[in-house]
Amino acid sequence: MKSRTIIFHKPYGVLCQFSPEEGTGHKTLRDYIPVAGVYPAGRLDHDSEGLVVLTNDGRLQHRLTEPRYGHPRTYWAQVEGVPGREALEKLERGVVIEGRMTRPARARMLETEPVIGPREPPVRYRKSIPTAWIELRLTEGRNRQVRRMTAAAGHPTLRLVRCAVGGVGLEGLAAGEWRELQTAEINNLLESCL
Repeated sequence: MKSRTIIFHKPYGVLCQFSPEEGTGHKTLRDYIPVAGVYPAGRLDHDSEGLVVLTNDGRLQHRLTEPRYGHPRTYWAQVEGVPGREALEKLERGVVIEGRMTRPARARMLETEPVIGPREPPVRYRKSIPTAWIELRLTEGRNRQVRRMTAAAGHPTLRLVRCAVGGVGLEGLAAGEWRELQTAEINNLLESCL
């Protein structure tokens, strides 16, 4: 079988699996990706958006899902309030989630809103509470980690988009679109694993 690796810009509300869950009404990867035999190498929750890598390459799948390899994942998070330096430093040092400290991360404010399409449904708007966008680069992928980290820093996440895995990003992909990776991009993913 030919090795295939694709990236997908997962929209909000889509389950990161091919089989539907009865009664949820959520779309799945099957609604967007007509490629047989590829599976997600890592997941995003249904209420998160962004880059998902799918592959039938067992070695790549292992490297991207085994925690000891710690490959970088970059996220854009729209948060409640405007985080100050102290909140960003807290995110960078790590926070305790479910009794365990997160690994150190990189955190920075984005000066402008990232160029991504609108979310459906839109994020709730509250006139009295400003929002801001931050970029977080993590080397671990615990369940709902970014949301839990920003909440622990006092700035709950309203919208979450994974914009890159290793050196492969969302550029050129609108929500719901996918494309096949080239050999150099796959090598970049493998090299990004520590």
